[in-house]
Amino acid sequence: MTLSFFDQFMSPTYLGIPLMALAIALPWVLYPTPSSRWLNNRVLTLQGWFLNRFTYQLLMPLNRGGHKWALILASLMIFLLTINMLGLLPYTFTPTTQLSLNMGMAVPLWLATVIIGLRYQLTAALGHLLPEGTPTPLVPILIVIETISLIIRPLALGVRLTANLTAGHLLIQLIATAAFVLLPMMPTVAILTAILLFLLTLLEVAVAMIQAYVFVLLMSLYLQENV
Repeated sequence: MTLSFFDQFMSPTYLGIPLMALAIALPWVLYPTPSSRWLNNRVLTLQGWFLNRFTYQLLMPLNRGGHKWALILASLMIFLLTINMLGLLPYTFTPTTQLSLNMGMAVPLWLATVIIGLRYQLTAALGHLLPEGTPTPLVPILIVIETISLIIRPLALGVRLTANLTAGHLLIQLIATAAFVLLPMMPTVAILTAILLFLLTLLEVAVAMIQAYVFVLLMSLYLQENV
């Protein structure tokens, strides 16, 4: 029983073929493609308005050099948001519950921001490793601490996304199992548990959206330090 709770986080396979690639690529089909007409329909208009507002709010604190990342960050936000939301549906798989996928996104993007900072603003990038006004005896210790905090950033990004989604899915399954087991024995308690499950599902929907936004927002903050 304990192992079956974690079976939902295993990468599904069909005839020996991993379906994780399908779970990653298929959500893009759900979005409408822009048409060549002068006027778009309501769905395309709403989609364009959301992308414009999100990109504006995300890139407003950045310098002009960071605006080149608009397409990458907007695509990453839509990708994470779609996968997280679709993963809440029954009989689906959430790829972002896999630490390998999240680290595969976090490490290259974080490394790109660091390389940009070292290439175009070497002095400022190295200056982040030592706060201004630090006493001389604390200089080596602070440099080591700041270096470790810099290296641990992609790990924090990947683990945060994985842990929040995994905990939410596991908690939903535990409460749903409890409600199913209690239904024939204590119907009143089962109904209260089902109400709690409904509220938890709403909370998990909010977590799925917030975690996608937090991932992209932190990436933009890392970019802001290096442009």
